Amino acid sequence: MALSFNSLSPLFIRTNNHPRHSPFPAKTSEFCDNRRLLHSTTTVFVRARTKSREVILGNPTVTVEKGKYSYEVETLINKLSSLPPRGSIARCLDALRNKLSLNDFALVFKEFAQRGDWQRSLRLFKYMQRQIWCKPNEHIYTIMIGVLGREGLLDKCSEIFDEMPSHGVARSVFSYTSIINAYGRNGQYETSLELLQRMKVERISPNILTYNTVINSCARGGYDWEGLLGLFAEMRHEGVQPDLVTYNTLLSACATRGLGDEAEMVFRTMNEGGVVPDINTYSYLVETFGKLGKLEKVSELLRDMEIGGNLPEISSYNVLLKAYTDLGSIKEAMGVFRQMQAAGCMPNAETYSMLLNLYGRNGSYDAVRELFLDMKVSNTEPDVATYNILIKVFGEGGYFKEVVTLFHDMVEENVEPIMLTFEGLIFACGKGGLYEDAKQILGHMNEKGLVPSSKVYTGVIEAYGQAALYEEALVAFNTMKEVGGKPDVETFNSLIHAFARGGLYKESEAIFSAMGEHGVPTNSDSFNGLIEGFRQGGQFEEAIKAYVEMEKARCDPDERTLEAVLSVYCFAGLVDESEQQFGEIKALGILPSVMCYCMLLAVYAKSDRWDKACELLDEMLTYKVSNVHQVIGQMIKGDYDDDSNWQMVEYVFDKLNTEGCGLGLRFFNTLLEALWWMGQKERAARVLNEATKRGLYPELFRKNKLVWAVDVHRMWPGGACLAISVWLNSMPKTTRKGDEIPQLASVIVVRGQMEKSSITRDLPIAKAAYSFLNDKISPSFCFPGWNKGRIICQRLQLKRILTAESTKNNSIVDLSNSSFPPQATVPSSTGNVQRSQYSSEDNETNIKTRTELITSMA
Repeated sequence: MALSFNSLSPLFIRTNNHPRHSPFPAKTSEFCDNRRLLHSTTTVFVRARTKSREVILGNPTVTVEKGKYSYEVETLINKLSSLPPRGSIARCLDALRNKLSLNDFALVFKEFAQRGDWQRSLRLFKYMQRQIWCKPNEHIYTIMIGVLGREGLLDKCSEIFDEMPSHGVARSVFSYTSIINAYGRNGQYETSLELLQRMKVERISPNILTYNTVINSCARGGYDWEGLLGLFAEMRHEGVQPDLVTYNTLLSACATRGLGDEAEMVFRTMNEGGVVPDINTYSYLVETFGKLGKLEKVSELLRDMEIGGNLPEISSYNVLLKAYTDLGSIKEAMGVFRQMQAAGCMPNAETYSMLLNLYGRNGSYDAVRELFLDMKVSNTEPDVATYNILIKVFGEGGYFKEVVTLFHDMVEENVEPIMLTFEGLIFACGKGGLYEDAKQILGHMNEKGLVPSSKVYTGVIEAYGQAALYEEALVAFNTMKEVGGKPDVETFNSLIHAFARGGLYKESEAIFSAMGEHGVPTNSDSFNGLIEGFRQGGQFEEAIKAYVEMEKARCDPDERTLEAVLSVYCFAGLVDESEQQFGEIKALGILPSVMCYCMLLAVYAKSDRWDKACELLDEMLTYKVSNVHQVIGQMIKGDYDDDSNWQMVEYVFDKLNTEGCGLGLRFFNTLLEALWWMGQKERAARVLNEATKRGLYPELFRKNKLVWAVDVHRMWPGGACLAISVWLNSMPKTTRKGDEIPQLASVIVVRGQMEKSSITRDLPIAKAAYSFLNDKISPSFCFPGWNKGRIICQRLQLKRILTAESTKNNSIVDLSNSSFPPQATVPSSTGNVQRSQYSSEDNETNIKTRTELITSMA
């Protein structure tokens, strides 16, 4: 990576720079020509002497803005800025002699004061003291004391202040105020008080600025309240009327010290004196009474102003409103909102934004919608901050499509989005898997000439990943790097999890390795994705190794890590190890998630341990702390099959959907797995339908004239068998509608690099799908030579299947629910016989896998 450095000012070495040379400016060119005629032999010497008198400057480190000052002031500032530490200020000023007024010099001092360059200011000041034509006046002294005071150079401040009379400069209220401020801002309020008394002795009357400075320094320095009131009374006695700054200073002291009664007294005195409060006034009042837990007192003070005919400004209500919103107090915040409306003070965009944010944080989304509608009806135009809050609220609340609607509303209202807006929009699209909308928003940014930030690209990658669009996700990742974006840990993790969900473990592993090459540290989420990718791809040993490496890397496992390890054992069919891992989660004081329960239920069902499955299901029903566990447990048992009770199941599904597609996919995969192996196939089909309605598995069913396809590569074995069954059962209905049978029926079981590998058919999803199709449907389904990740059936064989005797009942696969728990005395149904066959077939693999895992852990 190229490094850039600030260019250094060139160093110029002056020749013949000797003290005996004249300090005056060089002669004119005419004089030099005459001298050359008279003394031609000394030409070179003359040139050397002439050149030595020129001021040699470097490049100024900071140049003044063109047109900000007059040409002479700008020239002097630039010359002084480029002057070396031992350079001559006299030579900088030679060409400007008698061209600069003291007001011009004041501008120079102020410019250096803004830069914090007190050294150059002091050098210039000392030079001016020695001159007659630019001798400093009191204004210059005042500025110089202020410059040094800001740097804490109190000795130098005192020195300059004390030498004013010796230089013939009389002190006034301004120079005294400046030195008082210098000591006050550096915490020496006692000296400030002494200087106040000293100026009175010299019969210099303090003005409002002097008293405000003294009161402020004393308040910040910890001077007692009675002393501050004494100064306040003193200034009024001397005929100096307090202004807004005076009252705000006293209120600030009350806020710092928590003086409620005193703050109320100051505020009432302020109103009686006709001084109009500003936003700082109310901020101090809110801070004071907020510390005391008496914010309602501010409402009373506002109401007193309303009754007295002094309608407070909108900012005063907003300050109080913000205090209540920060506390999360909806009732009190709405009370302030109603109060301001009743007083005739119209809420502005900031008012509504705070309330919208408050309702959003509390999950009151209907109230957010109602309030936003009220905002539009009242002709209060939402600004970009309002939309940003709405986008954040609905994005975090899981209303992803509503976020996209807000974007279109912004465009219609001609509200220009900022980068924060786009980041919020793409975040919602990524979480909700809305890749088409993410693509459209990205296009809008390109039209506006905006370069997307890393967060925007991360959201786009997430959106593509949720939809299993792996190539598009990689393109977005590479584009991000091409335009100079730097992928962070969130970017890499999004890509890792995108591949992991589909079992593309080689791709996940490659991205994981690339993190180190880019200098991006891995975290627990990175390892979680790697473990899940290995599990989905059937690489159980590698998954456990990744877990061990995670501990070696001193990366603390989180709840999802423990769940991922449990999924490895359950996916591999290792009952004992699954039970042990489930117990370890409980031992850590963690309530196992619904996914953990479903995984263990599926393992028990596959191994015919129905007594343990029943115990585990009963355990789910007894969890009073989690309604989700109870509802899902009862749904599995069939207690919610009627439409009225099924609404409770839909409510749980909607609640989980707000967490995004990532959690949704994990949840539905494990739930479908449990339902399938427990024989609840009709119920499982209903759950699968609910999942697709919520935007999950967008790749699942695809159909055109040539191919009917079902993509199950992101599902678990039971869910894959279910999806294939639903897909097959939909075919007779499709043909009856007039659709022709396609040339090919395809079941997609593997994606990515493994599509080319000959070991694909041994991977869990491929093996389960192939066994199910051949045993249950027809041996016509096979792996083609051109793609190892597909199981296909040609048109002729598919036609035979569809016209077979089994299609008379409009279904190829029986998806009815079995009794639960199955009775030991009753012979197993056809479906259960097949499940037992799959289980016995898997046992050999499970024993081998168990041995490999235990060996690798040893």
